[in-house]
Amino acid sequence: MRSTTEPTTAIPKQDRCADLPHRPRVMLGKMGLDGHDRGVKLIARVMRDAGIHVVYSGLWQTPRSLAIGARDEDVDCVAASMMSNSHLVLVPRLLGELKAVGRGDIPVNVGGIIPQSDVQALLDAGVARVYHTGTGMDDIIDSVRASVKPYAPLASGPREALLARQISMAHAGTLPAGTPSRRPARVVGITGSPGAGKSTLVAAMANEAVRRGQRIAVVAFDPMSPITGGALLGDRLRVDFNAVDDKVFYRSLAIVGEDYRSLPQIVGLIGAAGFDLLIIETVGAGQNDVAIRQHVDRTAVVVVPGMGDAVQMDKAGILEIADLFVANKADHAGEAKLVRELLDVAAGRPILETIATEGKGVVELLDAIVS
Repeated sequence: MRSTTEPTTAIPKQDRCADLPHRPRVMLGKMGLDGHDRGVKLIARVMRDAGIHVVYSGLWQTPRSLAIGARDEDVDCVAASMMSNSHLVLVPRLLGELKAVGRGDIPVNVGGIIPQSDVQALLDAGVARVYHTGTGMDDIIDSVRASVKPYAPLASGPREALLARQISMAHAGTLPAGTPSRRPARVVGITGSPGAGKSTLVAAMANEAVRRGQRIAVVAFDPMSPITGGALLGDRLRVDFNAVDDKVFYRSLAIVGEDYRSLPQIVGLIGAAGFDLLIIETVGAGQNDVAIRQHVDRTAVVVVPGMGDAVQMDKAGILEIADLFVANKADHAGEAKLVRELLDVAAGRPILETIATEGKGVVELLDAIVS
């Protein structure tokens, strides 16, 4: 979707969704060969500042990858931006893929450069709303608000669809008592400072697990605004779902601080759905962000060159909770110094060196995590 609204005229930060049954969840998708996302990012920020939880799936999505994301994220609607004159082909395919993955009920809104003569064809295909360039952000936000319905268990569908809705209800505090629960065989926490490459590492491990024929689940936490309640959930865009398809169940959730009150239920739901490996990625952590340790079997702390001197490493906090250390961005200057300083505090705990963007060290990391 696209709007001519400029940042200087963006809607002021205010919670416009407090009156709804739950926080609106919308997936922003760019299908086809359109390689520009400045407009989508602007819309995402304005939606976030209005109290919406925005899942951004990234560029070059296929109809199937977008449908899988919408199902696993249990979004209230999909907002597809079409700028490459392929809307009459890709949008009907998206609607068909949503039905195929068990969530044909999710509304699809389409925006971008769409000729007026094509609007009726899209509506006839099942699109909920069509927006043109120049549409105001108020209209776009109102369309997301209108899609929100109270959570209720899905009557039927693939296990991923059922699981996604159960996670939504658990996170909202409305999961029915007696819902089946089983802890996965291995639950791993990935934490570290912002910019350390956690999301890229998780994506690389997911790719390696799929290569091995495994199916894993990922829960990625992002910060929720304490002012508007909105959130921008963008970690899943590191995973190439065009390649891994639905062999990775990936769910994004927003929290304030370290509010993991729903996590025990979510962990149990994922295990009951048949997943034996669960990776939990935390919000970018500081020295005192250590609560994840209470919920996982093993904690990997991701560090990078330049994170601080030896005194910083000696301070109590996040480095203490590590069962293993991941020295990421091993091709950057200062890596050798980082590893030397880690050796002083590791006390025999493993230190693995990785270059997540190139996949180097990922095989060894996954082996260490699942052993």
